[in-house]
Amino acid sequence: MKTETHILLVDNGSYKPEAVLNLRNVAKKLSLKSSKVINPVSLLHSNKISDSKLNNIPADVFEPYVSEKVKNGTNEFLILPLFFGRSAAIYEYLPQRMEDIQQECGQFDLKIAPPLVDLDDANNDDVAQILADLVREEISYNKLDFPSVTLVDHGTPRIKVNEVRNFIAEQLALILKDEVQCVKPSSMESREGEEYSFNKPLLEDILGSSEWNVILSMLFISPGRHAGKGGDIDKICAESRKKHSALKTFMTGLFSEHEGSIDVLNKRLNQGLETEFI
Repeated sequence: MKTETHILLVDNGSYKPEAVLNLRNVAKKLSLKSSKVINPVSLLHSNKISDSKLNNIPADVFEPYVSEKVKNGTNEFLILPLFFGRSAAIYEYLPQRMEDIQQECGQFDLKIAPPLVDLDDANNDDVAQILADLVREEISYNKLDFPSVTLVDHGTPRIKVNEVRNFIAEQLALILKDEVQCVKPSSMESREGEEYSFNKPLLEDILGSSEWNVILSMLFISPGRHAGKGGDIDKICAESRKKHSALKTFMTGLFSEHEGSIDVLNKRLNQGLETEFI
């Protein structure tokens, strides 16, 4: 029996309850914006979090969630990635899981909406504009005069994902050119080996070469063990400030905390509804 397309807002998943609660909050806001039912689902990990930390509502993860829906008659799904770029998690891992689910539960159709950033369109700067707003909030709140900015991401083994960081950093530099000293990309960490050197410069190196005010423009969508309070990035900043007494660091809010993020997601949702099934 044909059913209406079932829309999943999908993130990578986390062991931190804050990330799941944030995903739910974004899905709720997008549901109101789009007048469609948006279901928050993680690819992995989140079902390991105790229900007591999630308002006694278990987190949903992709494979068991979709399996149950298919068994109950749903046969059309749209994945709306809560990812900045074309992550292998969405465009490689997820289709593989789809094949396994089909073998076990029956056939269904799947669409994948575009990620938040389109590298093929230089004018696609809606994400960068939001990040610029978040930088301006830090400048205003802390009364900073012409600070340096680093756009920091997690770091990745895939150069295509790294290209998203650099693409946005270039846009951010243009948007903020008269308001900041500079905008440089950086990564929280990198795997060992020259083949992963595209992640450089690392955040600790950027901070180690700075002597004054540095704003970290956070290329993270949700809070978690990296971007959350007391997380890995917080610790890197604290260590750098110990080594460099004149250094002051300021972290922006996260992408999903900006109301404009819902407008961007709504655009990608509408684009996704028009795409072909894979």
